[in-house]
Amino acid sequence: MKRLRFGLSVGFLVVLVILSGCASPQKKAFESVTGKTHSAVTQENRDKERHRAFNERVKQGTVDLIFIGDSITQGWEKNGKEVWSQYYGNRNAVNLGIGGDRTQHVLWRLANGNIDNISPKVAVLMIGTNNQPPRNTAEEITDGIISICKVLREKLPNTKILLLAIFPRGQQPNEGREELARASKMASVVADNKSIYYLDIGDKFLEPDGTISKEIMPDFLHLSPKGYQIWAEAIEPELAKLMGALEPNISR
Repeated sequence: MKRLRFGLSVGFLVVLVILSGCASPQKKAFESVTGKTHSAVTQENRDKERHRAFNERVKQGTVDLIFIGDSITQGWEKNGKEVWSQYYGNRNAVNLGIGGDRTQHVLWRLANGNIDNISPKVAVLMIGTNNQPPRNTAEEITDGIISICKVLREKLPNTKILLLAIFPRGQQPNEGREELARASKMASVVADNKSIYYLDIGDKFLEPDGTISKEIMPDFLHLSPKGYQIWAEAIEPELAKLMGALEPNISR
């Protein structure tokens, strides 16, 4: 009898170990790469006026799609305006991009109203270019991106997150571009293809030799109308799957 009880106890412990082991990959996905507190994960406020405008917009409700990012995302309102109208005009989309934002600024915004009381189908996230070294290391940028994904997962549990790799920058291939690419790759660990999806469309903006054309990025950072067209076309197959029934209003 004692042997039977001992065997049952050991078996129970084995099950617990297996279950805890099954849960660990998800927990590890959100772990800090550096294991330290640094600027990329320390909330910081910047643009109060635009932040307040976002809060007022989300209070109106009817939000099915959000884009979160910096000036490249904010640029949908200017150079990307026509493309936005075609692809997202009938999808209840909201642009939550603020020029100059780094990961720490997005973290502050998410904690202070930008996504309160909404439940969009999809959140498209592309952030980190303004954290480029020497401001932050690739590992610190990764921490910032992962922290944002964690907040989105907690505050928007029913929303699919489409995490985009940081877009390439600089006319020629350069060390800064490589570090941003490395940060994106490390951050991709959060993608489970269930609630978080990762997509790297950086090559779409590059010439065969790895350079960037002024036709795509006039200042080798911000997108032209053609650049926004490339962005929209590149993510549309994945976005359409995640959005479901809401189709873009694209003229053929």
